[in-house]
Amino acid sequence: MRCRLVIFDYDGTLADTRGPIVAAKQETMRRLGLPVLDEETCASTIGLTAERAFRETYPDFSDEMIRKCVDSYRAIFEKLMETSVPPLFPGVMEMLAGIASSGIKLSIASSRQDRMLTELLKKQDLYRFFPYILGGNADLKLKPHPDAVIRTVTDLHVCPEETLVVGDMPYDILMGSRAGAVTCGVTYGNASREELREAGADWIIDRICLLKDILEI
Repeated sequence: MRCRLVIFDYDGTLADTRGPIVAAKQETMRRLGLPVLDEETCASTIGLTAERAFRETYPDFSDEMIRKCVDSYRAIFEKLMETSVPPLFPGVMEMLAGIASSGIKLSIASSRQDRMLTELLKKQDLYRFFPYILGGNADLKLKPHPDAVIRTVTDLHVCPEETLVVGDMPYDILMGSRAGAVTCGVTYGNASREELREAGADWIIDRICLLKDILEI
């Protein structure tokens, strides 16, 4: 495809954060006296903001209880990040370097809070690749709404048709397609090939290095 911009999701697409996310959610449940849900259930809302994830998990909870869940989860997750940085998926660093050297613009659209996202990118030596980042603190409607993609292409002066959105969850695919962008789902994250296909992904890949074929670089 003719591509001028690639917008990446972060969790489950660039970095393998499933372990600490699930651990932080389960520890939150223990601390608040809630039944501890299994890994698949905890992972099913990865890619959403912490608040929305807990609202989907506990639709009957009050705003106050959701806030307790969110605050506890974030504190636990940040503590985990003090001693351990999530690994990048194989080939991520090389792929980003290749895309950057080709002249294609790079950005991130993530539901993760800006401060933590920036800290993680710096620790992983990825921050240098992304001059434009939108985190969950941005004044935007959240995935799967297309706001983040629309804001990005507008600010970077790129047409949606020349933009590739890459993510591991159906929310990422829907966000991109609703903005008129081309979409690519990755199967090594937190959703299945079938879920990505049902969301309407234009491309589905098993390894990040296969982006070079889509981008023709």
